[in-house]
Amino acid sequence: MAKVLNETEIEAALAQNPDWTVSDGKLCSRFKFADFKTAMAFVTMVAIESEKQNHHPTWTNTWNIVEFEISTHEAGDKVTEYDFVLAKSISEAASLLDGATSRG
Repeated sequence: MAKVLNETEIEAALAQNPDWTVSDGKLCSRFKFADFKTAMAFVTMVAIESEKQNHHPTWTNTWNIVEFEISTHEAGDKVTEYDFVLAKSISEAASLLDGATSRG
């Protein structure tokens, strides 16, 4: 099982993953794309990568915005090292499609 991260470890990992924050005990981010088609291409990329990692985020999509919450279910919905691996993959996919982190 993945190691549950403490607050210090989470803060250090967030410093390396600026697209992400922690809210309600979950790793969260919001990405904005040029249009719906690009947002759906992004969702497809994330779905494929999530299957490869066998780690699946909770997400919502509204037109060109995709929001994520990530936690490790097997660890009691806590933030683990696995969550940051997936978060980095999501940020990389967003970057390939010119997605921008949107905070509002």
